[in-house]
Amino acid sequence: QVQLVESGGDLVQAGGSLRLSCAASGNIFNVRSMGWYRQIPGKQRELVATITTGGSTIYADSVKGRFTISRDNARNTVYLQMNSLKPDDTAVYYCNVQKSITSYSYWGQGIQVTVSS
Repeated sequence: QVQLVESGGDLVQAGGSLRLSCAASGNIFNVRSMGWYRQIPGKQRELVATITTGGSTIYADSVKGRFTISRDNARNTVYLQMNSLKPDDTAVYYCNVQKSITSYSYWGQGIQVTVSS
């Protein structure tokens, strides 16, 4: 089992910044990637950004140039720096850890990010 604890969600004005953090604990071996997804009511959960153990990153087109994902392997923590936030970024953000052998995904409980116009 992997436990994920997210923090950093808040209400912010458009153009502002937030940094989300996700600390992983438990069976955190053989991890392929850590990342962030988001979901708004009535829509599917969508990828925001992921980062592999080796540091390779993937970003959704909608956040490229504004969001930066990073990880601290020593602390088993992944971060999402979000700049130039837009109202369309309003969503519940979920931390994700994917295992490398089974491809099983673990999810955090979700954290609300609200961007006001």
